[in-house]
Amino acid sequence: MALLFRHQVGDFVYEVRSAGSSRRLYTNGVLHSQYSGRHPVTGSVWDLLWLPLFFDAAPRPQRVLLLGVGAGATIRQLSALLGPCQIVGVEIDPIHLEIARDFFGVTPEMATLHQANALDFVQRYRGPRFDVVIDDLFTGRAAQPHRALAFDEGWLKRLRRVLSPSGTLTVNFADKAELSASCLPSAVGPGRHFPAGFELRTPATENVVAAVLSKVVQSATLRAHLRATPALAAYLRNERLRYHVRPMAT
Repeated sequence: MALLFRHQVGDFVYEVRSAGSSRRLYTNGVLHSQYSGRHPVTGSVWDLLWLPLFFDAAPRPQRVLLLGVGAGATIRQLSALLGPCQIVGVEIDPIHLEIARDFFGVTPEMATLHQANALDFVQRYRGPRFDVVIDDLFTGRAAQPHRALAFDEGWLKRLRRVLSPSGTLTVNFADKAELSASCLPSAVGPGRHFPAGFELRTPATENVVAAVLSKVVQSATLRAHLRATPALAAYLRNERLRYHVRPMAT
């Protein structure tokens, strides 16, 4: 991989590397973003953050809140695959936002970016609710990623306040243990906050992305809708879009 950018601030080392058409952001050795303009599907965890939207046949979210921008891979994917929508991105690290603009092609037309602590932003937010909330709040220690914010009852309550009653919430966990230790499984099921919940994985990582929805749907519905979407069907056929989905253990 070619090194395009390297910058150090205190104990934090930022690197942008290219591998073919793909660009990757590493912070302290942890891969935070990966994107190729030729192939909006990454084959990795970033795909899982938006895949649950395709439990709808033709998702057209109007407002998306992304907590944890990194270098903006998810913003680029949403813009490429879902068409115009209002994306609000929140990122605590100003260097990540600079890299998103300078190396990953995130423009003001794609998203409104805020350099802020996600907890503070959500607590202070008083605007219209979002159709989609994506929680991708990660940091790293010894080159190992882990969530930057514990997913407890208080955090879920705050996210529900900014999420539309008919909206979709997706949350990135480093592994199954992180998801199991969170409060999210207990929020899924009949008579609870979310009627349906799913766990999504890719073969490329240990991450588990949890998706909770406001309606009851089946796992098979997701693949059927992806196959019926021309922009994604080819990625399924050539196995670039690889994922496993199962109902969330509650």
